[in-house]
Amino acid sequence: MLEIKTIKKGAELISIKLDGFEKMHDGKSFWNRNSPVLFPIVGKLKEGKTIIENNTYEMGQHGFARDMDFEEIGENSYVLKSNEETLKRFPFDFELYINYEVSENKVTTKYKVVNKSDRLMIFGLGGHPAFSCEYTSGKYRIEFEKIEDEIEIYQLEGGLLKDKPEKTNKFVKENRIFLDNKTFEKDAIIMKNIKSEKVFLKTETNKKVLTFHFKGFPYLAIWSKADAPFICIEPWFNTADKVSSNGIFEEKEDLIELKPNQKFEAQYSVEFF
Repeated sequence: MLEIKTIKKGAELISIKLDGFEKMHDGKSFWNRNSPVLFPIVGKLKEGKTIIENNTYEMGQHGFARDMDFEEIGENSYVLKSNEETLKRFPFDFELYINYEVSENKVTTKYKVVNKSDRLMIFGLGGHPAFSCEYTSGKYRIEFEKIEDEIEIYQLEGGLLKDKPEKTNKFVKENRIFLDNKTFEKDAIIMKNIKSEKVFLKTETNKKVLTFHFKGFPYLAIWSKADAPFICIEPWFNTADKVSSNGIFEEKEDLIELKPNQKFEAQYSVEFF
């Protein structure tokens, strides 16, 4: 039996229990979050600023939604509507809906963004769930669903994306990423051009811990902190600014575009074993 717990702050999923066993990071040790919603940006902006419609706005890493109180509109269902505070950092009227659904051993996170502005809205969106995993033991690995020989892997420099990707074989061996205490020495591993629509977290004995479904997301990142007992598997639509960014928001890669009154929907699911 799977049970979840969510809170209004950030519409965050803070607990997933399978038959009484906690599957999520506790949000206390090493990192004070569980599963933040990344909106309206993913990652950092260069110098913490961006230019939208010729005006400069400041936003912290991963945007503001994760730190705001959402309105609860149903069981594990929330909405954040643009307001005076959001407009100071992001000049568009919007509604951001987050809904969590449980089915047997699977949790599905659903996003819906509605453009309530009178003009084109551009934005970023992503997930950042942290799962309990003693990854530094060297006994865990991320395994891809399909043969991955063309993945582009980006790393961060000062929180910004390096301009050019690394070679796949630096990280992916035997179609897996073997996790150990050196995996995240240089921060997150960010992947693009992935053929797989799901990845598996497994033990060295090939025992499944979870299956992560991320169909439709062009990026998948994995991250943790040194010696921390968790790993984040993060589906993204876009990324941090590149090191060479000119700071103009409209020129960021892979932003989502919505015309007035249009909606954008996406979801990812996690099965636990």
